[in-house]
Amino acid sequence: MRQQSESPAPVPPPERDGPAPYGMARQLFTLARDPLPPMKRPRWLARLPHALIGYSAVLFGFLTSAQLQDHYDVHDPRIVVLSLLTGFAILAAMFRPIAAWWIGLLTAGFIASTIHGHVGQGQTWPWTPVGPFAFAPLILLVALRVPPKVTATVIGVSIACTGAAEVLFKPEHSQSSAVGALLVFGFAGLLGYALRATRLARSQLVAQESLTEEERARRTLLEERSRIARELHDVVAHHMSVISIQAQVAPHLVENPSEELKENLAGIRENALEALTELRRVLGVLRSEQPDDPANPHHPQPTLAELDGLVDNVRGAGLEVTTEVAGVRRPLTPGVELTAYRIVQEALSNCLRHAPGSRVEVGIAYGPRELHLCVANSAPTRSAPPSPGAGHGLLGMRERAGMLGGELAAGPRPDGGYEVSAVLPMDPPGHSSAGTKKDVKDV
Repeated sequence: MRQQSESPAPVPPPERDGPAPYGMARQLFTLARDPLPPMKRPRWLARLPHALIGYSAVLFGFLTSAQLQDHYDVHDPRIVVLSLLTGFAILAAMFRPIAAWWIGLLTAGFIASTIHGHVGQGQTWPWTPVGPFAFAPLILLVALRVPPKVTATVIGVSIACTGAAEVLFKPEHSQSSAVGALLVFGFAGLLGYALRATRLARSQLVAQESLTEEERARRTLLEERSRIARELHDVVAHHMSVISIQAQVAPHLVENPSEELKENLAGIRENALEALTELRRVLGVLRSEQPDDPANPHHPQPTLAELDGLVDNVRGAGLEVTTEVAGVRRPLTPGVELTAYRIVQEALSNCLRHAPGSRVEVGIAYGPRELHLCVANSAPTRSAPPSPGAGHGLLGMRERAGMLGGELAAGPRPDGGYEVSAVLPMDPPGHSSAGTKKDVKDV
């Protein structure tokens, strides 16, 4: 009898690259804040990417300083600033990736200028051996947040700057670093694109599942309302038949009825018959979709008087069910009788599906003005098989109770079981009991 609910996840907004070239330029020169997307994981695991990026910033800042001193023999105070800028660019990429990429590109240019006069035979320029790997996290973090076109442009600008520097300012005896940088940057961009595509696909899947669940709940609600309409139409049709019969018999109960009285009663009977005809047409449309529905016109609507038969059927299915009735048992209005029966029926059905082997207690209390219902089960003794239903039985029960102005509550019990309780008014709002006190046989 457990009903799981999941709030719908927000649908990610569509991406807009903007008209070229203005849209691309706007995205390449933006300083907008764009933090790493949150992950639905434990807090410590969600913070793990930030910790790894922070570790990478410290590591590549230290390696940059060490390589400039040991590999290129540069002992300039600017090394400290360049190392800090290298680490800062990686840290800033967690929040402002495009701005961090520009900082990293300018830092790489300053490093190339600093080591220009210290490049020896076989040493790479303009990138140091660790330079492309220190710049790759920036490409990766950009690719995680921006559309693929922007990522390709970022990689293209980085490689273009590298090629231009080699063509215009390459020192003698130095080795080219453009090919290595292209491979590292391309791999980082492809990895970021794959991770971003996976994240977006997962977000869209979650959003679609939420929408599907919402549509299923809405469809179940409409089906339940349609079934309620079919059942209540029978109740209304019964009362219209009673009105018609009473209007036909009433003139014979009055001695020397006036012509005006006869005309009024004939008009009442004629209107009742017309309304009854229209109701039958509506019922025919409603029932044509589900001819085997329990609300078929050849099947009378159930009442609480048939509760013993319902309980016997559930016992025959293997559940131990006990019933208890408190108060003076008396007939109720047809709508209340039908709603009470359906709520108990659905609650027992949920016990069969979700709590096999449990003990079920059904309680009905007739109060002065309200009818109290309670169906409670103990913890199941074995696991429940997969249920093919939509899982919205509680939705239908709440709809029925709310239709009469009543209330329904459901939830787990401390012992591992489940309980459904409802309070239905004896005299629902808008119902007049004066016309039902007189039975047809009294006419």
